[in-house]
Amino acid sequence: MTINSSVPVPPDDASVPMALRITPDDDVRRVRLLQMKRIATAMLVVVAVVFVVARYYESQFPWLGYLRAFAEAAMVGGIADWFAVTALFRHPLGIPIPHTAIVPSRKDRIGTALGNFVQRNFLTREVVTTKLAAMKLGERAAQWLARPENSRRIARAAAHGISGAVNVMRDEDVQALVDRGIVSRLRRMQAAPLAAKTFELLTADGRHQALLDDALRLAARFLDENEVAIRERIKQESPWWVPGAVENRLGDKIVSGVEATLIAVAADPAHPLRRRYDEAVEKFVANLRENPETIARAEQIKLDVLDHPGVAEFSREVWGDVKVRIANYAEKLASDAEAEPDQLEQWLSGLGHKVLEDAALAEKVNGWVVELVTYSVEQAREEVAKLIATTVGAWDANATSRKIELQIGRDLQFIRINGTIVGGLVGLLLYIAGGLL
Repeated sequence: MTINSSVPVPPDDASVPMALRITPDDDVRRVRLLQMKRIATAMLVVVAVVFVVARYYESQFPWLGYLRAFAEAAMVGGIADWFAVTALFRHPLGIPIPHTAIVPSRKDRIGTALGNFVQRNFLTREVVTTKLAAMKLGERAAQWLARPENSRRIARAAAHGISGAVNVMRDEDVQALVDRGIVSRLRRMQAAPLAAKTFELLTADGRHQALLDDALRLAARFLDENEVAIRERIKQESPWWVPGAVENRLGDKIVSGVEATLIAVAADPAHPLRRRYDEAVEKFVANLRENPETIARAEQIKLDVLDHPGVAEFSREVWGDVKVRIANYAEKLASDAEAEPDQLEQWLSGLGHKVLEDAALAEKVNGWVVELVTYSVEQAREEVAKLIATTVGAWDANATSRKIELQIGRDLQFIRINGTIVGGLVGLLLYIAGGLL
């Protein structure tokens, strides 16, 4: 819809930003704006005619003085408000009067002010937190995720996305990434302190004694299962001149002695062997932390392991296996739309149900979402203000003025109408007051 009017239509081409292009809604606004302009102008013309007629016949009919005073003040009010409204968007009558055409001439300043206004009044922690807390986004997400069709959609999207990413990655790049991200970091990390901390965790609260108990049980079982082999070994190692009865007696002594020792250590928490075991573990941990030779030896072992060709071969095999598994999983999902929910789908759906069933957990999830979004907004609020300012600054001044006028111009025409009416009433009151004085 194209209408010849005092509201120009900006060109609708690629050079005009999307925000400034004329839309069908803008065409409707232009029609309404023109209607209001005509009404406001018609009122001004009417009071002007009334003023002329009343002024001409006032000498014959003195009561027309009231009408003349009303019309005279109404003209002044209407013209003043027409000037004020017009000066916002253009120079009145094309005359470059100072402080007119405010929107096009102050566009950059308006953009900066608008960005600051949004930043200070809409992107504050208090406003965002209050709004997000009322929305309960965590519970909404859980409700959405609990539906099987949605959990399946996420699982399939994740599978396809990961599969696509894996397929475009070259094995050489992945190997280089492993070398840079993992192997190089392991090279820089000292092995001895890490091993010492690991042993401290294993020995905390007597956990190493439980490992010793397992070792004792394993040794007892090994001794029981290999008693015949042990006796044969004793016979082989004995001199030829030792009688067979002595060899049997010696085997009995060795086997029974070892069994008795294992039973005694397992049954007595304060056995001397356990104390020596504790001392050995403590000394080993201390050496890992303080002994330069032990530390250097641990570092050398670490470097020897990392330099071994098997490490690189292992990482390649793991990556190849991961690629195959991901591809097979994505292909399975794509080929069987009615397949039973897999583990990932069940986990996602179960997560949603768990949040919905546990009020405390739901409250925590809501809090996490609020905190995450609020933190993101706080980090980006200045950038949002700058984005608004730079975006408005890049717009064409005249196109911006036309667009804004289409949005608010119709309401501004009521200023002209009200100015005409209020101005006339004020003029009438002043005329009456002057007559009374």
